[in-house]
Amino acid sequence: MNKSKKIRLIAGTVICFALAFVVSFTDLFGVLDMNARDLLYQQPRGVSDKIKIIAIDESDESRAALGNFGSWKRDVYAKVIETLGEYPAVIAIDVLVLGELDAETDARLIEACRNSGRVVMADYINYVAKYEIDADGTGFMNYAHIDSVSEPITLGSADLGFVNVSVSDADGKVRSIKLTEEYDGRTMQNFAYRTYSRYCELTGTPQYTPALDTKGCMWIDYAGRARDYEYIPITSVLNGSVDPRAFRDSIVLVGAYALGLRDEYDVPGSNDQMFGVEINANIIQALMDGRSPVPADRLVASLLCALIAAAVFFVAGIAKVKISTPVFVAAVVLWCVACFLLWRAGSIMPLIYTPIFAALAYIVELVINYIEETLEKSRIMSAFRKYVAPQVVENIAKSGNYKINLGGERKHIAVLFVDIRGFTTMSESLEPEQVVDIVNTYLNLTTNSIFANEGTLDKFVGDATMAVFNAPFDLDDYVFRAVKTAMDIVAGSAAIEEKFMAKYGKSVGFGVGVNCGDAVVGNMGCDFRMDYTAMGDTVNTAARLEANAKRGQILISSEVYERLKDRITVEPIGEIPLKGKSVGVFVYSVTGLKENAGTAATATEEQK
Repeated sequence: MNKSKKIRLIAGTVICFALAFVVSFTDLFGVLDMNARDLLYQQPRGVSDKIKIIAIDESDESRAALGNFGSWKRDVYAKVIETLGEYPAVIAIDVLVLGELDAETDARLIEACRNSGRVVMADYINYVAKYEIDADGTGFMNYAHIDSVSEPITLGSADLGFVNVSVSDADGKVRSIKLTEEYDGRTMQNFAYRTYSRYCELTGTPQYTPALDTKGCMWIDYAGRARDYEYIPITSVLNGSVDPRAFRDSIVLVGAYALGLRDEYDVPGSNDQMFGVEINANIIQALMDGRSPVPADRLVASLLCALIAAAVFFVAGIAKVKISTPVFVAAVVLWCVACFLLWRAGSIMPLIYTPIFAALAYIVELVINYIEETLEKSRIMSAFRKYVAPQVVENIAKSGNYKINLGGERKHIAVLFVDIRGFTTMSESLEPEQVVDIVNTYLNLTTNSIFANEGTLDKFVGDATMAVFNAPFDLDDYVFRAVKTAMDIVAGSAAIEEKFMAKYGKSVGFGVGVNCGDAVVGNMGCDFRMDYTAMGDTVNTAARLEANAKRGQILISSEVYERLKDRITVEPIGEIPLKGKSVGVFVYSVTGLKENAGTAATATEEQK
């Protein structure tokens, strides 16, 4: 990994960490996170048969026996208490009986509560918004200021609990409840909490102390969904069709169980609204089961989220997809499993932030890697275009095969050298700008000829050009392509000669040498500067052939001739000594190409 990528990866990891931490800590997607937690955490675990509901419904049977709910007198509740007798452990009436309605029936209810000694009645706290000053002298608007408490007529004869449902979440769902409130020098208890406390007092059951969040609220671990608790219509109790012994040692809740009674609420984990009496049943069971999870420390949770997201980003940056993908999936799965287990252990962790930012980190790093690889391929292609024929480059791009062996490898190739004849003498008689013009025109001809035959431009050495065929990529019919390139260069030189004769009074001619054989090809040099080239006797021989070629002459070795003798016309030159070689080399001068002597690739296309 190069330095710039290391810096980019470290910077990206830091940015990912910071972004994940800030968004998680500020709970930017709080509603979405709450709903995601509901899906994972709030799964029914089975309701307790110790909790039973006597349902105040609006069925035809109830209306026929008792009339409309709004017209009921208080002796209905008295009759329920009297009928149940001592069988229930606690009877909790989730109905507000405020103010005198009928002296006789009111008195009967008060007496029934007093005689039972196990009744919990509902009162109601009246909250108002009020501007207050805190201990530091800072003013604030308190939206939960207790203005007054509405108390039932049974005050003094039954236990009391407030039935206010705290809907503090932004989506309106009841996830937590205030268990106690301080008012007028006394501590008031929530209706469900008081019912549970009374149950523990009367049965001798050790009382569980629930964990509370920073606002003093208990988070509700719902045991069941709407209508899961066993419920009995109130008329079935009053007409004797249900044996009161069915309520033995149970917590009996009496409350509204019809949509028209306006006591239903949105709850987590369900699309169905839940009646207030059912919410109280779930709170009581959570207390009985000792389950009161509270939100985890936000700082710790946010740091964990940020660390995991940053780790995924970093791994995606240094590892291949086949490694980074399992790491990403494992991180998300393990996080969800850990959150679920922590919920069961009593700690509520933010759920969505870690998967979201892990996914974003993974995707962003993949996109960055893709862009970097695309740019790198583009740079490679740009470099290839300076040395390799455009059609070869296009073929590489289509196939996606960018691999070139680093270092040297032994390979059979064809090598071409071409040089301007009389260049030194010519350059002495011309201005430098004129020499540059001639050389550039000549190099343009040689380069285009090489690329037209899909060869590789190896290098320019002064006024000489070197090209190789069959390296770095395999090339069909590469020996013929080398000779064809030489023919194209010589043919193109005629136009150049006329141009410069008219322009400068100087003519330009070329000598070309072509050889084939094994050579060492690859990247030669050092780690900070290297060239792709070919080395060996095959290359040296091609250079010597070019040095011996006359103006407009193409000299080839016997190895080239033997491969192409059926496709080219030649004049034997004979064996000539070459500089640096102990024995002479038999040389031929190419005079032309035979008819239908196209490359193997062209012949194949024609056959198609």
